[in-house]
Amino acid sequence: MRSIWKGAISFGLVTIPVKLYSATEQKDVTFHQVHREDGGRIRYKRVCTVDGEEVPYSDIAKGYELPTGEIVVLTDEDFEDLPLSTSRRIDVLQFTPADQIDPIYFAKSYYLEPDAQGAKPYVLLRDALENSGQVAVVKVALRQRESLATLRVREGVFVLETMLWPDEIRKTDFGFLEEDVDVRPQELKMAESLIATMVADFDPGEYRDAYREALQQVIEAKVAGKEVIAAPEGEEEAGPAVDLMAALRASVEAAKKERGATTKKEPKKKARKSA
Repeated sequence: MRSIWKGAISFGLVTIPVKLYSATEQKDVTFHQVHREDGGRIRYKRVCTVDGEEVPYSDIAKGYELPTGEIVVLTDEDFEDLPLSTSRRIDVLQFTPADQIDPIYFAKSYYLEPDAQGAKPYVLLRDALENSGQVAVVKVALRQRESLATLRVREGVFVLETMLWPDEIRKTDFGFLEEDVDVRPQELKMAESLIATMVADFDPGEYRDAYREALQQVIEAKVAGKEVIAAPEGEEEAGPAVDLMAALRASVEAAKKERGATTKKEPKKKARKSA
């Protein structure tokens, strides 16, 4: 991995120099737009809608559109005096239990690696934080944006998770929340029973991106010049169940059968007799 930012964790009077790395990556299959006839790449030009002329990057500024449709043009000088920290610090603001932070706030995850001279204070803060069962709430400026974030420990490494601001979380303003929906106790009990039959430890290795794998096979077949065979049609998507209790009961029975099949123990091998 290549670091994308260098700075320091500021914790009281302690400063820990660190390097920042993206902790995740998208595995999507990427495409270019091309001409169907000859495969030529499609290029786009930056053209001004007023004079129709192509505009070089050096002449492009940021514009904010008003409700009236008018544009306010902002220059580099307009951004210079804004209160965006340039100190490259991750300022620890407080410590709090992780379960008090709704996961909807999390935006992007990064790993933090200590510089050579910062290894000892890094490990000290890491161990203290891990033993406390808390996460550190911090403030950091990355890519011209100031964010709240949390610091937690994963596999011995600090993970910095940037957060959205409260006004960036949309309200759950849905009509059904105002309706008086009648759920019978026996229906609730059956739904809870279905949940209980499907409880398992989470192992991300058990899941895969079947669509991406199939798409990659199509591309490989194209490269190899093989005939591409269409994937079989899937089962039709079931509509809403008319009899909710019957559907829940059937789901519980199916889940029990599937759980029984996957957890069925193999016959024990006979113990060897000692010589």
